[in-house]
Amino acid sequence: MTEKHEWQHIHTLLKLAEMGAHKRIAKISTEYLAEKMGISQQTASRYLIELERKRWIHRTITPEGSLIKIASLGITAIEKLYSYLRFLIEAAYPPSVTLEGTVFEGLGEGAYYISKDFYKKQFIEKLGFEPYPGTLNLKLTTEYDLKTRAELETYPAVEVQGFRNENRTFGLVKCYPATIDNKVKGALISALRSHYDVSVVEVIAPVCLRKQLKLKDGHKVKVEVFTLP
Repeated sequence: MTEKHEWQHIHTLLKLAEMGAHKRIAKISTEYLAEKMGISQQTASRYLIELERKRWIHRTITPEGSLIKIASLGITAIEKLYSYLRFLIEAAYPPSVTLEGTVFEGLGEGAYYISKDFYKKQFIEKLGFEPYPGTLNLKLTTEYDLKTRAELETYPAVEVQGFRNENRTFGLVKCYPATIDNKVKGALISALRSHYDVSVVEVIAPVCLRKQLKLKDGHKVKVEVFTLP
């Protein structure tokens, strides 16, 4: 079942609930339901059949119309939608933000930092994957992306603690779970090192992103960054 069909089913359930079918058995003709939903009677009939198959409704067909009651599974689907919408409205932060940047060749120091055992262990523990030794460097150019990047710094992040060895101090790394080009799960990392200004973002993943996504310098990449609950 596609996501589109899922939303069509939810929409049908909501219309049935508007007619009282979540509280009692309601007599509803496919013609009337079609008018309420702005669809054909044939489509309305198909949606009701599909809802029955999903066990989201109970239906008895009569000459005057269908006697419909939303079943417990249907009520659960409505409640899930209600909880999600309430989360969207009440959340202090948006669930995600999307940045777009241009791939460029970095300074080649990503592998050095990411491969440090103290960092690597925390990446595995806190992000759930061992990062490929290297970062994908993206240059932000639009005002929107630069503003969004600055806003991101005010959101909660997964914090990978810094450490000190005999030679130098390695600082705190802020990580934001992300999906790269809607294909690969990884993370945007901040303050791994300070050679770049705020117009550059660095992304890590369990695979080589350049190879996996067939990226070359100059390619545009979208990164959906997820905020923490």
